[in-house]
Amino acid sequence: MSPSPSLLPQVPLGSTDIHISRVGLGTVKLGRNQGVKYPTSFSLPTDAEALDLLAHARQLGINLIDTAPAYGTSEERLGEFLLGQRHEWIICSKAGEEFEQGESSYNFSPKHIKHSVERSLRRLKTDYLDIVLLHSDGNDLEAIEQGGLDALAQLKSEGLIRSFGMSTKTVGGGIAAAKQSDCVMATYNLATQDEKLVLDYCAEHGKGVLLKKVLASGHITHQATANLTSGETQDNPLQASMDFVFKHPGVSAAIIGTINPAHVAENVAAAIQACANK
Repeated sequence: MSPSPSLLPQVPLGSTDIHISRVGLGTVKLGRNQGVKYPTSFSLPTDAEALDLLAHARQLGINLIDTAPAYGTSEERLGEFLLGQRHEWIICSKAGEEFEQGESSYNFSPKHIKHSVERSLRRLKTDYLDIVLLHSDGNDLEAIEQGGLDALAQLKSEGLIRSFGMSTKTVGGGIAAAKQSDCVMATYNLATQDEKLVLDYCAEHGKGVLLKKVLASGHITHQATANLTSGETQDNPLQASMDFVFKHPGVSAAIIGTINPAHVAENVAAAIQACANK
């Protein structure tokens, strides 16, 4: 199904020819409910619920879907759910983090990154991935030095991935990753703005920016709303959050994880308004 052009706008991912919706659907909640930082516990959705969620997101204009090997069974489930509609989605996955028996481990060696991407292709039942990011443990520069980005560049040259970058946690790592890749995934919200310098660099150099934790994993509150740079307060922390992040010219899309169709609709509506008001 094709979304109406009057709904959620799309933009190029940096200087690539990949066009993504301004909101992406994060799918950790499709495959994992252990070791997550959301304010409330949740059960994994049934297949029927997940399919309804994806159909609803697509109807609203979302074409970007974010997953990772560390998201439990998310990749495997998406591989089944997206059969017959692969061409309608821009799939972003990651490499470097594994989550097994309730704990994460990390490996950024070229050998492991290649293995991880090939496994993601099998799980997602596709012959290419649109975006692949190194999934940093916080030691961004060390991960880059291990050769992970070089491995992704090679996979891009082989046609297995269309673009690559890194989900970072530091300013130095974010800028270093942007220099060597197509895009960066960074944290930026009303309460946490340390990585603004990464967004500034990407805006100046034509690199894509995918934002994570736009709502601080669901913890954004009215108090956080009061921290708007302008000093203004708003009664709607969701709208305030979207207005804030989309004011930055470097932001390509906000990745928001939810399994609640109503929340998807609210997120999209807030993003549409924020983009219209820029």
